[in-house]
Amino acid sequence: MGVGNQTSFGGTNDDTLSFNGEAQRNVMTNELISGWGRTQWVRSQIERASTSEEVRDLVQSGQKRLIPRGLGRSYGDAAQLSGGISLLLDEPSTDPIITDGRTTLSAGYSLDNLLRRIVPKGYFVPVTPGTRYVTLGGALASDIHGKNHHLEGTFSRHIESFAIVTPTGTHLVTENSDPDLFNATAGGMGLTGIVTDMTMKLIPIESAYIKMETSRLRDLDETLATMAGSDHKFRYSVAWIDLMARGSAMGRSVLTRGDHALKADLSPQLAQDPFKYEAKALADAPSFIPNGLLNNLTVRAFNELWFRKAPSYRADEVSTIAAFFHPLDMVGKWNRIYGKKGFLQYQFVLPDGKEEVLREIIERLSGLQVASFLAVLKRFGPENDAFLSFPKPGWTLALDIPITNAEIGNLLDELDRMVLLAGGRIYLAKDSRMSKEVFEEMYPKLDRFKEVKARVDPNNVITSDIATRLSIC
Repeated sequence: MGVGNQTSFGGTNDDTLSFNGEAQRNVMTNELISGWGRTQWVRSQIERASTSEEVRDLVQSGQKRLIPRGLGRSYGDAAQLSGGISLLLDEPSTDPIITDGRTTLSAGYSLDNLLRRIVPKGYFVPVTPGTRYVTLGGALASDIHGKNHHLEGTFSRHIESFAIVTPTGTHLVTENSDPDLFNATAGGMGLTGIVTDMTMKLIPIESAYIKMETSRLRDLDETLATMAGSDHKFRYSVAWIDLMARGSAMGRSVLTRGDHALKADLSPQLAQDPFKYEAKALADAPSFIPNGLLNNLTVRAFNELWFRKAPSYRADEVSTIAAFFHPLDMVGKWNRIYGKKGFLQYQFVLPDGKEEVLREIIERLSGLQVASFLAVLKRFGPENDAFLSFPKPGWTLALDIPITNAEIGNLLDELDRMVLLAGGRIYLAKDSRMSKEVFEEMYPKLDRFKEVKARVDPNNVITSDIATRLSIC
């Protein structure tokens, strides 16, 4: 990878940085930034790096604490450091070189930019979350998962090697060369060092479309039974759940599943240009939206409409990649819709066999009428060896919660304990409020992470607000 040389991450003529969807000028001074939930604002010095040497000089100078920051899509305080440096890697302006389905890329590449370059060449990323506005470095730091985890695991499973700059040196890491550093970095929230580039495997595809099926499921029992019984037949699967529904309709959902469409699946019109890839925001959310716009009344109405408009069952529908994987990205700066108070994202995983705990949690959320229009349920497959990686076999539920209900804090503390006692855990990339005690019990490999952290960063130069809050390092 040549990270010890003057390796370029690629230049950009854009003199603005995007934090939480807000354009701000990079003037190398303290800027006000937060996570995507816009709940915890801090001042941080913004630094950019274009080469591995610039990264090395900054990291190994030891003059100031820092944390890598991609596009600011961690919901809480994972990619920020009050009073420290937020380090961004410039995004490349050149096309990736793909050889035998593999490519070596700068960690500053966004999934958005990467997809625009590889889909027309007949490739797709091995794992994508619900937004394409994340960097590859952030994807590894969060060890992201997608709609295909039940079959293909997390992002790190598809990374063959990466180059990382730590305060004690620069390392080219594979699972075999330094398994502990590999497993501490994957899911390690950027705390082991600055990943500068990585070699990853891509998925070959025949088109820029997804062949999908949609099912409208009447309650939680039907949702769980359908997903557990047949998710293995589909590469991608996700269920939107109506958390406002009560009684016999509790847990009703719209289940969407599919795989990459073959050229033979396309209409004659689409088959003329099977790799045509388009992904853009239709409009930006307004800069000012009053607090309380998302309340029980508006979310209940939205959820009812969303459920009723879905077909009871429809197969062989062809969708664009953007519409299937990243529907929220169709609205630019959508986090503004929650108002100035912002919102929480809460995501947990429960092991197989703990479906009654999942049911109780959904009952509690439904009973409190948590105004979430975005609640998604997925199946997870096998757990990997990464020390702080989130997924484990079972069920994961993620939901957005507006900061409007005074009772929500106490409820989430109670849900944390329920998840913990059931053998589950909370996702660090989404968290903004979990307690240190709960975190330590949920992540039993934390001590192994700390051992690696002490080896590569003994003076704790690389740290973050979440690391301080949870005493990760």
